[in-house]
Amino acid sequence: MKVAEIKELSTKELIEKIDAESAALDQMKLNHAITPMDSPAKIKQLRRDIARLKTVLGQRELNEQ
Repeated sequence: MKVAEIKELSTKELIEKIDAESAALDQMKLNHAITPMDSPAKIKQLRRDIARLKTVLGQRELNEQ
């Protein structure tokens, strides 16, 4: 997910997306521990997407103050 796409989301949508992506990451890690994935790079990509979402959310919180 690109930063430009993330910035278009509302704050409420960002929070929901972070929750959903975090749950997906936990599930993906669990599945990978049981049976190795074909492409473990998907875990890395998802982790980075969550970090991007949290960064944009943090920036918005700082701008509101």
